Amino acid sequence: MPTLRIPTPLRPYADGQTEISVEGQNVAEALADLTTRYPELKKHLFSDAGKLRAFVNLFLGEEDVRHLQGVDTPLKEDDKLRIIPSIAGG
Repeated sequence: MPTLRIPTPLRPYADGQTEISVEGQNVAEALADLTTRYPELKKHLFSDAGKLRAFVNLFLGEEDVRHLQGVDTPLKEDDKLRIIPSIAGG
């Protein structure tokens, strides 16, 4: 089962977990599984229109899924996804 690493700011919405095993054949299905189990995460990851928020970066290994097939990127059983929120500063 693929695993998804949760960044520190989002852990309170995932019962404090750092990594969660998710089910899904692709990134979209894995995120749907995650937000079904932890509904409070949904508003932090997705816009009201259901699109992944621009400041949410998802990496499969070392690759940003935006440079692969986006949320349609296929997943294997041993894949590791990471959510990395953008950090802005001034």
